Amino acid sequence: MLSDLEKKVILALQRDLDVIPCPFLELAEQVGAPEEELLAAIRGLKDKGYIRRFGATLRHQKSGYAANALVAWAVAEEDIPRIGKKMASYREVSHCYARRPAPSWPYNLYTMVHGRTREDCVATAARMAADTGLTQYEMLFSETELKKTTMRYFREEEF
Repeated sequence: MLSDLEKKVILALQRDLDVIPCPFLELAEQVGAPEEELLAAIRGLKDKGYIRRFGATLRHQKSGYAANALVAWAVAEEDIPRIGKKMASYREVSHCYARRPAPSWPYNLYTMVHGRTREDCVATAARMAADTGLTQYEMLFSETELKKTTMRYFREEEF
């Protein structure tokens, strides 16, 4: 059973955090608890398995990046850890993950590449290919951004 404080913490964490020096201090003020108590409640929720991770969503258009492409790479299975780590280190890459290839789709490593223009994304992928020696890849450009929302577990009126 969740305590009232834990419910308030989950409700507060459902909202976007402001990009400020002390976002949890502001959250603590909203919850009506000292910052250390809020942080202890978050740690407790994590320990109990209610919170698995914190994530950030890049609103790339607001940050000046108007283009993005999912780049699908065909990588030898044994090279995925090394090449994945190298690709994830590019500042233009926000996501890098491996997946099992499908029979008609040989790609098993994926990177989300962001750029100011489509040409920037193409240049980044070409640089990544040259740096890793990979020659087999496909670029899938985003045409429409779907609305990103945060999961909601509690409503304001419940408190």
